[in-house]
Amino acid sequence: MILKRHTVYQIQLHVTYDCNRVILSTGCQVTSLEAWDPQNQWVVSGYKGPKGETDVEMNNTLRKMKDQMDTAFKYFEVNEERPTLSQVVERYHRKMDGIEPQKKKDKETEKKDRPKKNPGLLDVYQLFVTECGEKNAWTIATFKKMATLKEDLLSFKKNVSFSDLDEKGLTAFVHYLREKKVLNSPRKKKGDRDKYDDEDVIGLRNSTIQKKLGFLKWFLKWATDHGYNTNLAYKTFRPTLKTTQKKVIYLSKSELERLRQLEIPVGVSSLEAVRDVFLFCCFSGLRHSDVYNLRKNDIKDDHIEVTTIKTRDSISIELNNVTREILHKYKDYPFTDNRVLPVIQNQPMNRHLKDLCKLAGINEQIRVTTYKGNQRKDEIKEKWELVGTHTGRRTFIVNCLSLGIPPNVVMKWTGHSDYKAMKPYIDIVDSIKASEMTKLDNLLTIK
Repeated sequence: MILKRHTVYQIQLHVTYDCNRVILSTGCQVTSLEAWDPQNQWVVSGYKGPKGETDVEMNNTLRKMKDQMDTAFKYFEVNEERPTLSQVVERYHRKMDGIEPQKKKDKETEKKDRPKKNPGLLDVYQLFVTECGEKNAWTIATFKKMATLKEDLLSFKKNVSFSDLDEKGLTAFVHYLREKKVLNSPRKKKGDRDKYDDEDVIGLRNSTIQKKLGFLKWFLKWATDHGYNTNLAYKTFRPTLKTTQKKVIYLSKSELERLRQLEIPVGVSSLEAVRDVFLFCCFSGLRHSDVYNLRKNDIKDDHIEVTTIKTRDSISIELNNVTREILHKYKDYPFTDNRVLPVIQNQPMNRHLKDLCKLAGINEQIRVTTYKGNQRKDEIKEKWELVGTHTGRRTFIVNCLSLGIPPNVVMKWTGHSDYKAMKPYIDIVDSIKASEMTKLDNLLTIK
């Protein structure tokens, strides 16, 4: 987003792609540079535009435009097309106007889209992504994971085939992921080093390799079921990949209070909305995607009714003092699409949450253990470094169980279908209870 000076400052969306640029009007204006937060690319909290528009109205407009532009680019990426900038902008305008591209194809076109008689692995993979993506309504994140797996297969072997993925080939693929794969986003440099080490830029950790193998086996099973693959080595392939249970990061009662009472510094007033949304997650148990999708008609007198984005479960969550207060705070803000809260995209919100928690002094030291091959790596991190949007949901579950609310009641609020998913949280609460019991040791003197 760029400010353009006229009688007032016009906020414009500048898009650069393939050495070309287009400038789009957002319709938003500010009368002072102090009303614009250049770091976060939005209007500062509390500002009213020359036409009486609130900062929330303008930021929602800017957020929607950016989201739709990102979606337009992602469409071409997922479909492996290299568009012109004008094609991207055209798709962007169609999405903004609510016009969906024609999805139905005639039989002749469908025939052309299907692989030929003896299709290669990559042809079948594209068919798998197309059919399963449409059938299961994959999110953009899932499409991205599948696109990355395809890149990994191509990097592993240019013309990879089903026959290449026997026991020996799958073992070689794991070796490639662990020892040779170059990371798109290098890990952070440690200390005062000026350069990245090999461990920062090469090789995946065991936990990530396990996830990729899970996606690969999903594809190979689909290909087998549809008659494209006869190599069944994937069914018995079980490589030894040491992993450790991922730590459940949540905020305690005192940390929540510290975050709530934090005075937001001047110049970053936009963090107030981020804090409100996060606290709403902490006291409702909703995922970020469900809070982002929350509409006014979902809010009833004493509860919320939603169908979750991830699992499509219909759940009802009673309101409490905190969630009711946050909803009341924003009840008169005219958000776009009838939304009820000022929710931003997941990635920027994660960055802002870390800033918030660091400011609030949420700095408990936590040991993080990872494995890469047989090498164990222990790192000591401060808690604020590990906080993300999903921390809100985990905070809700742990604190509910700590307060003695039965697991089956918590599961009704969160949409969990079995106790297996709740076990890590129950284990945490059990350990908290055990450590709290020692406080009774000083109550009486035992001879």
